[in-house]
Amino acid sequence: MKIIFMGTPDYAVATLNSLMEAGADVSLVVTQPDREKGRGRGITETPVKTCAEKWGIPVFQPSRIRNPEAIMRLREEKPDLMIVAAFGQILSQEILDIPPKGCVNVHASLLPKYRGAAPIQRAVLDGVSKSGVTIMQMDAGIDTGDILFQESVTLTPGETGQSLYDKLAALGGKLLVEHLGDIESGNFIPVKQIDEESSYAKMLNKDMGAVNWNASAVCIERLIRGMNPWPGAYTRFRNKTLKLWAAEVVPEKTGRTPGTVLGADRDRIYVATGDGMLALTDIQLEGKKRMNVREFLLGCQISAGEIMESGKK
Repeated sequence: MKIIFMGTPDYAVATLNSLMEAGADVSLVVTQPDREKGRGRGITETPVKTCAEKWGIPVFQPSRIRNPEAIMRLREEKPDLMIVAAFGQILSQEILDIPPKGCVNVHASLLPKYRGAAPIQRAVLDGVSKSGVTIMQMDAGIDTGDILFQESVTLTPGETGQSLYDKLAALGGKLLVEHLGDIESGNFIPVKQIDEESSYAKMLNKDMGAVNWNASAVCIERLIRGMNPWPGAYTRFRNKTLKLWAAEVVPEKTGRTPGTVLGADRDRIYVATGDGMLALTDIQLEGKKRMNVREFLLGCQISAGEIMESGKK
């Protein structure tokens, strides 16, 4: 079975590696164009491109996959199946109709929950107990196609966006390879998604990491974990951005204005929230490296009554 694989970030690398290790016939990899990264740091290729080159697979990087030239290139390949994992562009119906066995997507949620671009982070933010991977038959909608296969994982109490990302990336590759023969033979029963049970996880942006101290300690702690590593949760302290990398919920009523520093001990800085207290344990002040609070307090004294403001400047 001849396969075109489409993907871009590290999440998709695990799936591509699993396919190649299983001996799948991936004849072409399609990924986003190389991008400029940072100031004066030159052009950076996508993780999937790097992986494809390691395996010796031809790479195609169209700026718009819907362009006639791009569609022609896909047709020329004459694939039996297209596999998509976090590609980053929406496929037209014309593209979906090219392979006889259709296009399947390796999506990082238990659909219909968390359709969209950021299902992993949303699961952490919402405090759900389970997430997982769905192998879905693609249609013209955004993650609305029939469910072919699913497998779930349990979130740990300290689960971060990064740790769940790594779990689901590995699971996606495993689940796809386990059922690749079923997809080839048609040995599956498609299950329609129930739209009324769906939710949407929109693309992340930097502003989403801004801490609102009026929220509960539970919600802010989830924000810190969910936004790790990007965009990172952050607040404003002494007119500088303070990134919050780890914290603990202290379920005590404070009666103080949210964002007020209540004090510190050797390992924690305590801050009032809209409901409960948050104990910061791992932080990073603008212009400094990430460090635990014990290290931070060696070079910076903090007084009770100081204010941490909304993360937005």
